[in-house]
Amino acid sequence: MEKNQRFRKVCVFCGSNSGHRDVFSHAAIELGNELVKRKIDLVYGGGSFGLMGLISRRVSEGGCHVLGIIPKALMPIEISGETAGEVRVVADMHERKAAMAQEAEAFIALPGGYGTMEELLEIITWAQLGIHKKTVGLLNVDGYYNNLLALFDTGVEEGFIKPSSRNIVVSAPSAKELLEKMELYIPSHKPFLQSWEVEPLAGES
Repeated sequence: MEKNQRFRKVCVFCGSNSGHRDVFSHAAIELGNELVKRKIDLVYGGGSFGLMGLISRRVSEGGCHVLGIIPKALMPIEISGETAGEVRVVADMHERKAAMAQEAEAFIALPGGYGTMEELLEIITWAQLGIHKKTVGLLNVDGYYNNLLALFDTGVEEGFIKPSSRNIVVSAPSAKELLEKMELYIPSHKPFLQSWEVEPLAGES
């Protein structure tokens, strides 16, 4: 990514719950405000509850496009009432993640549970493999992800994560600082694969 290049569309991974403390809701709204300020469209998980609902409504109210991508089976669980922006219904979680990755030019994870962390870790892994070259940001609200970041550091110390791959993750405690760091980010890791395209095996057409 070139220095100071602006993103036009960012995928935000976040919880369908709001957490027990107001600081998490405030962070979702703050991130929404920063996206609107920069005229960045939002791609997200499609839910109307929790942090998903907060950021999607804020970005939509601010005049930017919102695309929610949700598996059909989760619609009764994660959607109640009117959702913000456009909603695309897909078959399953795999299709959801593939569509989110294709639509977005960068990724940000707000605080969330297993689903948020799974999405974050998969998109980091895809960057490490060379499936994409998009920036991955972690909004570390009030130290929520301190232990996860420490685990990444332990992975480097113990030889499971290359030091250059550790730098795939850009983190900051505030939305403004995170987006500024993401706009300046230049990958330093060498992807494991030069191309994700697989050539047919001998005899295959």
